[in-house]
Formats: sequence, C-alpha cells, structure tokens
Amino acid sequence: MVQLPKVNELGFFEIRLESIGGLGANLAGKMLAEAGVDGAGLNGVSFSSYGSEKKGSHVKAHIRFCDLNTPIRDTSPVERPHVISIFHEALAKTSSVISGIYADSIVLVNSQKTPEQLKKAMKMLGGTVAVIDATGIALTEKNRVNMAMLGAMFRLCPFLDPDTMKDVIHKSLEKKYPQSVASALNTFERGYNEVIIRDFPLEQGMTMPDFVRSDIPVIGYETQPMGGLITNPGNSFLKDLSISRAGMMPHFEIDDCIHCAQCDTVCPDICFVWEEQPDKKGRPQMFLKGIDYQYCKGCLKCIEACPTDALSSVLEQDGVADAQSVKHIFDLV
Repeated sequence: MVQLPKVNELGFFEIRLESIGGLGANLAGKMLAEAGVDGAGLNGVSFSSYGSEKKGSHVKAHIRFCDLNTPIRDTSPVERPHVISIFHEALAKTSSVISGIYADSIVLVNSQKTPEQLKKAMKMLGGTVAVIDATGIALTEKNRVNMAMLGAMFRLCPFLDPDTMKDVIHKSLEKKYPQSVASALNTFERGYNEVIIRDFPLEQGMTMPDFVRSDIPVIGYETQPMGGLITNPGNSFLKDLSISRAGMMPHFEIDDCIHCAQCDTVCPDICFVWEEQPDKKGRPQMFLKGIDYQYCKGCLKCIEACPTDALSSVLEQDGVADAQSVKHIFDLV
C-alpha cells in the first residue's frame, strides 16, 4: 500500500472535479477511484452531484482516498479538497470553483493561459496551479477532455500508478468502444507529460480566509431584503450560456452570408442578431449582423444548416467571443 501525501482530520485525501455535463467528469471520477483502489491498495469512494442531467449543466465529482485501516463513513460533498480539477475554465464566471482550498492545495485547470494568469483570475492567495490544454489535446487526438485531465491528475498525485490507469482505460472502453482505446491512451499520456505546474507560496504575513461551506444559503430569514425583493431574477435576458461551450464556437463571415436565415431556424437560443435594411431594389429586408455569444452554448447546429461558408467551427480562444459578439437590442428592456 502506498503512502498518501497528506490527509485531513478524518484521514482522507480529497479531490473535487468541477466540470459541465458532456466533458466526462463523472466517468473520470469513477476511473480515478478505481485506479487508486486496485492499483495503490487504498480505500476509495467516488460519487457525483449535478442538477438537470444534460450537456452543459454544472457537474461536480467527489473522490476520497484513505488507508485500509480508515473506514469511509463520510459521503458528503468534498468541501476542503487537496486537489481541484477544473474541466471548464469559464465555470469561474458563475461559481466559486476553488472554494475550500488549503494554502497548499493543487488547482488543475483546462486552459491555454499561464499559471500566473489563472492565479490572478481565480484570486488565489497561494497554492499550486497546474495548467493543461485538455481541450486542444482532445481535439487533436479525437478523444475526450476527461482523458487529458486524468493524465494531468496522475502527474499531480504521485501515489497513483499511471500503468494502472491504462489498464482501467482498456477495461472501461475496449468492449463497447474498442476503436477509442488507442486515442484515449494517447490523450492520457499527453495530459501526463504536458501539464505545467507552478507553486505559489503565501506571501509573508498573509493567511487564508476562514472556510465557509458552499451549501450555506446567502439569504435566510435574518438576511433577506425588505419586501421580498428578488435580487437576482432568473430570466432569458440575463442568461449567459458561454460556460456551456465545450471548446468550439461558430465563427461568422458576413461577406459569405446570403441572409437565408437557415442558421436562425435551427438555433435553440436565439443567438443571431438581425437588422432591417433596404436591399438593392430599396425593399425592406432582414440582414444578419452577427452572433450574440452571450446566448451561444456551442451546439454548432447553425454550421450544419448554413448552405455557404459563412459559418464555420473554430477553437474558442480567450476573449474572442466577447470581441466578435454583436449584441441584441431589446427595445422593451
């Protein structure tokens, strides 16, 4: 049996995966736990929590490891993780993905940014930031993001044996998806070898903030506003679906557009912005101006429907969607 690098007061080494539906975090958690139990001789447990079971919704996977003499009687969500793996960088827009970290916790992020940029963006005071371009690797290898993230996590958890994980990949995929085994192994190995790791110790005199559980409601009977005011109304005007995009986004070339509206017909979220203008004969017609990426979840149905080359699929780069977005104008708002 291997020795865990650190444990909490209950004897657990804890890992939390932050993801969205469709990136494979639930399966990754199960495979990670299986590799720790079968390969490292540890006690382990894995379970996931998610809302509406659909692609793009927020998913958390929780993994605990302990030695064989420590019973596992805690199946509550992991609140104080030693390792956090963030499968989708944009999740930080809507939730505190690094909540509960210690001063020496490891935060792994699927991103093209540098560890220094991510530390600043996530407002981390200290800890270890690891970065892997899991989306780019998965697209190149024609596999899924979770395999690259698993490879990086095995690099960050030296008590886990990568060869055991390769056996788990074989066992999990070769019966139903034998054609995917080779690409999954390549993706795993690239994630293991290409992860970038930087340590950021706490500055002198600085301390980590007090821990607050994430399931404690902000507004209660003592803290709710006067008159039952709804401080954060949920409506379609305020929604932001950008965190649902899994790496690819539609790119619009206005010069190639024939304004046929086929894209708008198949779009489930009214992303396309139109404007009435006179055509060459002076008749009023609707012309497509662009895409409001706030409402685009990256389903790419518009690209399949487009009869020209006006719409194409591109790898999303940080800030590109905001720069190219054409905003809707709502007259009644």
